[in-house]
Amino acid sequence: MSNIHTGSNFDDFLQEEGLLADVEATAIKRIVAYQIEQEMQKSNLSKTALAHKMQTSRSALDRLLDPGNVSVTLQTLERAALALGKRLKVELA
Repeated sequence: MSNIHTGSNFDDFLQEEGLLADVEATAIKRIVAYQIEQEMQKSNLSKTALAHKMQTSRSALDRLLDPGNVSVTLQTLERAALALGKRLKVELA
């Protein structure tokens, strides 16, 4: 008996269901939020201190660090990177 799913992968399934872009955006956001939190720990920066360095509010920083909130602008990401002494790198692969 042949398996109809042989040769397919999860990305193909998500694409067929129209979910691939949303799933990838969520995954990318989780990674970015994690990286920012790691840099905050390395720099011994609190959320309040990072928000101040970014010239934004603590609630805006909370949205940035929320893995489920995928509506983050490049400008916000750039300000976070600069505040942490890093550079933002965005590329198409």
